[in-house]
Amino acid sequence: MPKFAANLTMLFTELPFLERFNAARKAGFNAVEFLFPYDFSLDAIKTSLAENNLRVVLFNLPAGNWAAGERGIAADPGRTEEFRAGVRQAVEWAGQLHVPRLNCLAGKINLAFSREEHWRVLVENTRYAARALAEHNLKLMVEPINHYDVPGFFLNTSGQVLRLIEEVNMPNVYLQYDLYHAQKEEGNLTATLREHIQGIGHIQIADNPGRHQPGTGEINYPFLLREIDNLGYEGYVSLEYIPEPDTLSSLGWIKAYGYNLE
Repeated sequence: MPKFAANLTMLFTELPFLERFNAARKAGFNAVEFLFPYDFSLDAIKTSLAENNLRVVLFNLPAGNWAAGERGIAADPGRTEEFRAGVRQAVEWAGQLHVPRLNCLAGKINLAFSREEHWRVLVENTRYAARALAEHNLKLMVEPINHYDVPGFFLNTSGQVLRLIEEVNMPNVYLQYDLYHAQKEEGNLTATLREHIQGIGHIQIADNPGRHQPGTGEINYPFLLREIDNLGYEGYVSLEYIPEPDTLSSLGWIKAYGYNLE
């Protein structure tokens, strides 16, 4: 059975961030993820995790000014030192929070530089991050984002990320496979899972269109979740969707599909 984690940036948003841990525990989750922890107190997050017997399975490396629309800086030739300082910060936070994997967002294209320059810097920065994480036995994810939701994002397809991983050539770098982004950008979900499951380090789910919970759109999640199980995937499947109409109501698909959270 898949192990489900709640993305606390997307779920329980009617509550302040630090109160979402308790809400996730009450809903039955034992694992959570979120985009970023850095704007909150590290001690407060630790307390929320301990009080609710939760583990964090993933968060992102610092990704620039998110509120201003930035979506990562790993591929930006003008921000290498900022990216690498962020890697060091993320590794420290991951150690404090006992998080086994971190996600790297390439970010949007900086029009002052060529695509070739972006690629070269992304390879170098990904290798730097992988080495820094390896020293602490951490895994590095790299996630493609569809170009409809984030125009100008540098990595849009699974194939691009797999090419990057091959070129970086570090054993702790994996594809973060978000089925929503993959469906919008390229489809072919089952074939990708079957061919590359060993290189997939983390899975996130939402339906399409709308990015709501499974069962609200075109993706055949009963089939795909069985397939993920049959392929022997041992990681978490994180719920990174916009709940409709609210988080608790949106969780009904889990039981309907024959699963539970415990």
